[in-house]
Amino acid sequence: MKQNELKPAPGSTHTRKRVGRGDGSGHGNYSGRGLKGQKARAGGHVRPGFEGGQLPIIKRLPEKRGFHNRFATTYTLVSVEKLNQFEAGTKVTPAVLLDAGLIKTTKKPVKVLADGHIDRALTVQADKFSAAAKTKIEAAGGSAQELEHATEAD
Repeated sequence: MKQNELKPAPGSTHTRKRVGRGDGSGHGNYSGRGLKGQKARAGGHVRPGFEGGQLPIIKRLPEKRGFHNRFATTYTLVSVEKLNQFEAGTKVTPAVLLDAGLIKTTKKPVKVLADGHIDRALTVQADKFSAAAKTKIEAAGGSAQELEHATEAD
């Protein structure tokens, strides 16, 4: 096979549509651009989101502005101080936190934050701990264990 014998596969290429070549062509007259206006002119276009001078929806809905990472992990947060309601020596798991009313669901992972003080030794199991929360729990004589998998759904 020589370079001058190369051809695209049958059906893979299409002849381009020639517009503006007479009224009988089906795409003459306005050439698929509609009637007059900015979008009918050569090089004329409006930016995405432009609504003809009306206040755009992106400005009317302030919560829609900016970047929102749809893949970000959202944690259910629990402060160290709220763990004081458990007896010393208790094994605190996400299920125990749910029963105590400290979290609303076990569908989201649980993160323990270092707000407040803890004065009893607890074995706390959660998906994540802040570094300061881990040191506070261990300083009180307890242990902070990170769960290796996401918490089970209800």
